[in-house]
Amino acid sequence: MQNFKTRVLLVEDEELARKTLAFYLNTIFDEVILACDGEEALLIIKENEQNNKNFDLILTDLNMPNVNGMQMIDEILKFSPNQRFIIVSAHKNEEDLLKLINLRVCGYFVKPLNIDNMMEMLQKAKEEVILDKQPIIKTNNLIPLNNSYTFDLTNNKLYHKNLIVKLSKKESEILDVLIKNLGVVIPIERFKEEVWDNININDSSLRTVMKRLKDKIKDDDFIISHKGYGYIIEKVLTK
Repeated sequence: MQNFKTRVLLVEDEELARKTLAFYLNTIFDEVILACDGEEALLIIKENEQNNKNFDLILTDLNMPNVNGMQMIDEILKFSPNQRFIIVSAHKNEEDLLKLINLRVCGYFVKPLNIDNMMEMLQKAKEEVILDKQPIIKTNNLIPLNNSYTFDLTNNKLYHKNLIVKLSKKESEILDVLIKNLGVVIPIERFKEEVWDNININDSSLRTVMKRLKDKIKDDDFIISHKGYGYIIEKVLTK
């Protein structure tokens, strides 16, 4: 198996917590970069983007000066919708948790840190990172959706140029409906029935999840909206 280098950005304003977390992160990941708040983190991320580098995982506190964790996450997702995060906070804030539900948040640590739980979660996060870096296994069950995206029927995964696109449960279910009906416009009511099992669910619920899905494929979007009716993935003509 190919060895992939893993890069992590740690964003933490408390010096002791930053040093402690950095120590443990360095025992698992190949490269760990430190930032004292969201403002510094955004500068580091944009500088790395200019050098064609990205971070596989961002570990961040929420309550920080200058730019807080939620503000930083919102900004990052504008240009990197597939970014993976782990949250570190002094307490679990219900309002923050609700905002984070549909983002790529793969863990939430509460201070003071439980080292065993933290190490287990970090190791799992690294395994997910490496899995995402694995290239597509060529099979006869690959569906090309356009020049950038492919769907593998063997594992129900969406790939962007050989890398897995991480989707939430609802995003995956919406995509599954579209994949099973290529070339057919799927009405909004059909999504309500098959994804939510509730024809009376508010239209905004579908639009919210669909927007998040389309944000993740915005560089070469293959989902076409028929305003006021539904959505479709056109069949790709193969030579």
